[in-house]
Amino acid sequence: MEYTHLGRTGLTVSRLCLGTMNFGPHTEEPDAHLIMDNAHERGINFFDTANGYGRDAEGNHKGRTEEIIGRWFAQGGGRRERTVLATKAYAPMGDWPNDGRLSALAIRRAVEASLRRLNTDHIDLFQMHHIDRDTPWEEIWQAMEVLVAQGKIIYVGSSNFGGWHIAQAQEAARARHFLGLVSEQSLYNLLDRTIELEVVPALQHYGLGLLPWSPLRSGVLSGALRKEREGGLVRGALQHAGEILDANRDRIQAYEDLADEIGEHPADLALAWLLSRPAVTAPIVGPRTLTHLDAAVHALDVKLDDDLLARLDDLFPGHKPAPEDYAW
Repeated sequence: MEYTHLGRTGLTVSRLCLGTMNFGPHTEEPDAHLIMDNAHERGINFFDTANGYGRDAEGNHKGRTEEIIGRWFAQGGGRRERTVLATKAYAPMGDWPNDGRLSALAIRRAVEASLRRLNTDHIDLFQMHHIDRDTPWEEIWQAMEVLVAQGKIIYVGSSNFGGWHIAQAQEAARARHFLGLVSEQSLYNLLDRTIELEVVPALQHYGLGLLPWSPLRSGVLSGALRKEREGGLVRGALQHAGEILDANRDRIQAYEDLADEIGEHPADLALAWLLSRPAVTAPIVGPRTLTHLDAAVHALDVKLDDDLLARLDDLFPGHKPAPEDYAW
């Protein structure tokens, strides 16, 4: 396994982050425990979850994923000590006011509830799952400072923030002499490169690590056309994954042909590309099975030269930083 620092911090994390969103809805608890044990065996020490993960199609069982992880920690054997644990909060966990978003009260309640479900006394990386435009940064950072002082969280991260939100957050934290954000989770893959306009430059300026989610675009970049021909295509968790595939069919075919040409699986090529990108700390891989995890780890061995990177850019054009991307 390869390791790096999370953004500008001294925290050492694996170059792949184990995403756990499938634990509960798609992966039963015994299999989830096996996947986490196997991740440790492979040197993956960075696990990501969220307080709302685990819900079924009807929206029930929120928090189940954290509970599955908590029962895994309870088995001992250094499982908690060897894990850099990241979770998130923002989405409502109930129907009552202050059951979600980022007021100081909501943040405190979310952390306390996650600690109980996760069977731990602290969260290594507590992330805001979305920007809350109704809560001032003074309130958010005061709440985070208290939790850090209490030892209940160590680092703070964001998810789905715009570049302007990151700048607001960091300047407000700087005025309070607080570390502020150390990482950002964003949608980022070969098909979705919008964050190169403003988010990536903001992360580089402030020294934040980038944790791309949906690195395979709900399976579209994992050999979807090949699976379709073989009759084994399972469309991704996002309802519109099939629409994404249909809208990009020619490009995806050319991409799969390129992967065949270099003798690599399309999923490994997509992950290797992300690992080569500026500011990326660790793509979040969300295996449903041990086989999926094995395949993801191989991406660390895939090396991309300048010619191959250029061919990928031709297939999936990216962005220059704003404003040069659209002006001068």
